[in-house]
Amino acid sequence: MANSKRQLFLKRRLRVRNKLRKMNRGRMRLSVHRSNKNISVQLIDDVQGKTLAAASSLEKDLGIVGKNNVEAAAKVGSVIAERAKAAGVEECYFDRGGFLFHGGIKALADAAREGGLKF
Repeated sequence: MANSKRQLFLKRRLRVRNKLRKMNRGRMRLSVHRSNKNISVQLIDDVQGKTLAAASSLEKDLGIVGKNNVEAAAKVGSVIAERAKAAGVEECYFDRGGFLFHGGIKALADAAREGGLKF
């Protein structure tokens, strides 16, 4: 029986998350969520269970509301890098969830790296 797209996505997400749990050495997790219209990212401290910083294409001051393309992802990546530095975080793990590392996800990661985050 063939797996549905959703089942394959969930398997990928669990595989990525389990690898991050094994490697977690007190670092924060940069978690990405992508929908058809928007992209959002959070910097999460798993030890305390708190979100330290977040950015999304839904924020009106970014001027990219309702867009989920490579340019919007790059802008969100640079914003999360600034907010992470303001929160005192320089190193984190990149949790792409079940999304493949290309297109918008890759653009977000590259922009965050250029902004000073290390992962």
